[in-house]
Amino acid sequence: MGWCNDSKSKKYNQLVKLPSKSNYEKLYKKENVYDIILVLDYNMSPVIKNKGSAIFIHISKKNYKKTEGCVAVKKRDLVEIIKKLQRNTKVKIVNQK
Repeated sequence: MGWCNDSKSKKYNQLVKLPSKSNYEKLYKKENVYDIILVLDYNMSPVIKNKGSAIFIHISKKNYKKTEGCVAVKKRDLVEIIKKLQRNTKVKIVNQK
């Protein structure tokens, strides 16, 4: 599976089967960071071309390298987040320094 990040595609900002004719991000990583993914409702209804695609909450790499616009947390923390989610849960991301 992949996530279409090709703003020219009708599948922009959607889950796609691979291979795909459009540009996409593979939802498989050797580092297992995509073993669990929460897709946040960013630019999804309606989808606006070139506004950006997919913000995920996913598992962080061991050394906490920067993501390409997602939020990465330890696997055990992500499991705890999932346990607390409900259908109407809103996620607010803040930068605390």
